[in-house]
Amino acid sequence: MAKRIGVLGGISHESTARYYSLIHEKYYARRGDYHYPEVVVYSLDFQRFTDHENGDRAAYIGYIVEGVRGLEAAGAEFVVMAANSPHAVYDEVSRRAVVPVLSISEATMLRARGLGLKRLLLLGIRFTMQGTFYQEAGRSHGIHVVTPGEREQDEVDRIVFDELVIGVTRDESRGRLLDIVDAYPVDGVILGCTELPMLLRRGDGRLPMLDTVEIHVEAALDYSLSS
Repeated sequence: MAKRIGVLGGISHESTARYYSLIHEKYYARRGDYHYPEVVVYSLDFQRFTDHENGDRAAYIGYIVEGVRGLEAAGAEFVVMAANSPHAVYDEVSRRAVVPVLSISEATMLRARGLGLKRLLLLGIRFTMQGTFYQEAGRSHGIHVVTPGEREQDEVDRIVFDELVIGVTRDESRGRLLDIVDAYPVDGVILGCTELPMLLRRGDGRLPMLDTVEIHVEAALDYSLSS
């Protein structure tokens, strides 16, 4: 029987919905039946989460752990945090969790290594791009992770918070992101915000796009279906 998946969501609701849909779509593609893994979703208050993220690390960790505990109480056998940015405190959260918490950055680096990628551009919200958790994960796999300049980081952050988290996709924003990608000597791109795959998809631009939602969901299914 598949392990029950806990999805820590609401960060934002757009990416949470995509996690839920992809878990079922990819399960059916693998197995061709309706014995989908059971899924529990705990949806955080996005504004409260974001305020803590940008101002109070202890409260940030505490709020994330509160959500994980809610999933554990509902019978989740492991957890995926349906966003990239909370993985900045992955170590602290996973230590306080009773069940395993699957890392999006580790799963992404495993995929990148499998594709033979060595130098990646990280796109995400400002908090993620100014963090170090993707760089740390990359180092353990011999992969160098770079980030755009500050002005470009501001542009990516604005596109995420003003457009994507409320379901708005604009061709001009897609074009601007591709212009940013083209400015850097890299061999792949980490879509390091779970809303970015709404705008950038496989085949856009000249480089491989690492869809962190898809990669994380695949890792969740692997774990759920393992004996």
